[in-house]
Amino acid sequence: MARFQVRLAKQPGVDRAVVLQAVEEVTTHCAETGEHPRTAFGDPDAYAEQAAARLVPKDRAARAKRRNAVVDAVGTVLAKAGDFAGM
Repeated sequence: MARFQVRLAKQPGVDRAVVLQAVEEVTTHCAETGEHPRTAFGDPDAYAEQAAARLVPKDRAARAKRRNAVVDAVGTVLAKAGDFAGM
């Protein structure tokens, strides 16, 4: 369950409410059926991606992806500048 939560939290646009909703869905299902989470939902990484796609509005996920791309680009530029300065 911890792996699922961490992977889910890393998905674009996922906030605390989404993580809590997804965890509640998994725990409720497993409590009602007696199934193990991996048996019921498969690989935690793959299910985290599926849950995010289902629970996060597409526009919010798209905004988060764009923001993450900008942050990554700035980080790359700063790293290269640091490498250049260190020469």
